[in-house]
Amino acid sequence: MTFPEDRVLIGVINRKRDLEYAQQGHWYRIPKAKLSRGLQAEYLGFFLSNAFGDQNGSIHYFGRITGLELVYRRWLLPEEPNHKNADDEYYKISLAPLQTKSPPIHNETKRAISFIYTTWDRFIHAEKIADLYSRADYFVDRIYHALRTKGMRPERFWEVEQRDVPYAPGIQLSTMEGPLYLSMMRRDDALYMDLGATQETIIAAIRQELAKRGGLVDIHLPSEGI
Repeated sequence: MTFPEDRVLIGVINRKRDLEYAQQGHWYRIPKAKLSRGLQAEYLGFFLSNAFGDQNGSIHYFGRITGLELVYRRWLLPEEPNHKNADDEYYKISLAPLQTKSPPIHNETKRAISFIYTTWDRFIHAEKIADLYSRADYFVDRIYHALRTKGMRPERFWEVEQRDVPYAPGIQLSTMEGPLYLSMMRRDDALYMDLGATQETIIAAIRQELAKRGGLVDIHLPSEGI
């Protein structure tokens, strides 16, 4: 049974063989390092990029998650023993037979796609990538990318992760005095990101808080702002 609040993780498939693994082998892989908080989803959707002809840049398939195990990449792909990540740990996600998303979800703005968390009700009705985001997620995403363009390493929390991450939707930055949490929720232990504030106002507040905490870990903060 599917519920509107079920969580859907959108992953990216760049190679035809990886889509074959999902369709025929019923599994998908994600580096352990990319899921620092574990897999918090009931379904996987697949964004196809570059190698898929008229399906490029769209989400055409999804599947229900049926299992999870931690393995080395070389175990999953023994035909690629010399890959640079062969000894890295990956989550092997087992899937029910894939279903076709109709209508497909198109990336009309050509925005960069990595992983997106969304809910089942948004996913099943979506026709464009922007439909997958809540208003709060979209705001967090803008701040997240603004920080990344300045060489920082923010970690993003999606709205659907609220049941597991108290700061969601929000962002984490690693500072010299420990993690700095930026949250859309009002919390005593986080910097509040007001949805009604401008991006410039939020970033100025982040800079002030970073200065108090001795700056970012292993990252130089430019003196001319973020």
